[in-house]
Amino acid sequence: MTDPQPTDFHSPERRELVLRAAVRDGLLDPENALLAGFVDLDAVAAAVDSLHRAFEDAGDVLHTFAAKANSLVPVLRHLRGLGTGCEVASPGEFAQALAAGFAPERIVYDSPAKTRAELRQALELGVAINIDNWQELARVDEILAERGARGTRSRIGIRVNPQVGGGSIGAMSTATAHSKFGISLADEGSAERLLAAFRDRPWLTWLHCHVGSQGCPLDLMAEGVAAAVGFARKTNGELGRRQVVGLDIGGGLPVNFGSDVVSPGYGDYVERLKAHAPDLFTGEFRVVTEFGRSLLAKSGFTAAYVEYTKASGGRPIALTFAGVQVATRTVFAPESWPLRISAHDATGGEKHGEPVVQDVAGPACFAGDLVAKARPLPLLEPGDIVALLDTGAYYTSTPFGYNSLLEPGVYGATVAADGAVRFTVLRRPQTVEDLLARTGG
Repeated sequence: MTDPQPTDFHSPERRELVLRAAVRDGLLDPENALLAGFVDLDAVAAAVDSLHRAFEDAGDVLHTFAAKANSLVPVLRHLRGLGTGCEVASPGEFAQALAAGFAPERIVYDSPAKTRAELRQALELGVAINIDNWQELARVDEILAERGARGTRSRIGIRVNPQVGGGSIGAMSTATAHSKFGISLADEGSAERLLAAFRDRPWLTWLHCHVGSQGCPLDLMAEGVAAAVGFARKTNGELGRRQVVGLDIGGGLPVNFGSDVVSPGYGDYVERLKAHAPDLFTGEFRVVTEFGRSLLAKSGFTAAYVEYTKASGGRPIALTFAGVQVATRTVFAPESWPLRISAHDATGGEKHGEPVVQDVAGPACFAGDLVAKARPLPLLEPGDIVALLDTGAYYTSTPFGYNSLLEPGVYGATVAADGAVRFTVLRRPQTVEDLLARTGG
């Protein structure tokens, strides 16, 4: 089943409309703006609406956006306006969430390595905390003792590792036997120790579980949530009180990078949750989610000019300005993170011609800087534009500083009923002066 989002939000025609407008408005220019990222804000709104509708049966739900997927403050502000909260995992993301206007009670702080200063600030402001390990639990004990009668308004929970296994991408799987995240449920004596921790701390009232993201099948994700729900019910039953009142089930819905179809959808995931963890939908627990990539990836693309073309070993190569600095995972792990590429002429219009097998390379000074290898596309020429699709999450929003390549501008787009495209600046392009200031020049 796919989400009932209007297909034109992810159509080639809509992308071409935005791309042509970007060239017309000078956001892409072969001399001065060689690379840029674009996020379709209308498509983001449709994705958030789909998420809310899918979880309607879950009762009291707070959908937080995983800031790591796109931490640009205007993007976070847009999501806040659509009714989401924000999940953060570093002091930087925490500051960005506050700058975007999220109320502290709608922020969730996750990280396996929170400092005492971070914990103190979160507890002072009333931000929700998911404790990752026993030593962090001891730190929270100490800080709450320091606060005394002041206490905290924070929702405090423990992240558990259900150890249900991994998906096809090991680096994206967080519920394996040896995961660095959370307190294990299956290790000998661990569940009993957790139960005692809840018994001794009435302020521990939440459980958090996140199985993984890209490459993880929905049933595996739902099995992990079911383990957390089961432990929550066991805890409440054995303590004889309703201590665990909420479950943070993480995010991680995989994204289809192979076509414009939004699949799987949030409705698909809810179906699997209802099959594996039906008690999540009884109203017994409040629910928090932390989706990121699935909300934004298919709503964005990255566009870059072709500067040169050549051939090596008989295969054409197009040298562009989109490489490792904006497609880090694709360059370093192309089998796990392949991207679709579309070819356009200098106006942004679709490029036609017989497909020719060719490489699309980035500007970085190492041989592996390829965003597509042996890809059939209309033969690219200098001055053409390539678009890297499904890059609204990560990619241009979290650039890698290799070769001191400048960070590109990122722009939000909305499309009126008459087809008029309006842009807003999500991040202005970095200048050489900005780079020198950042690097001590």
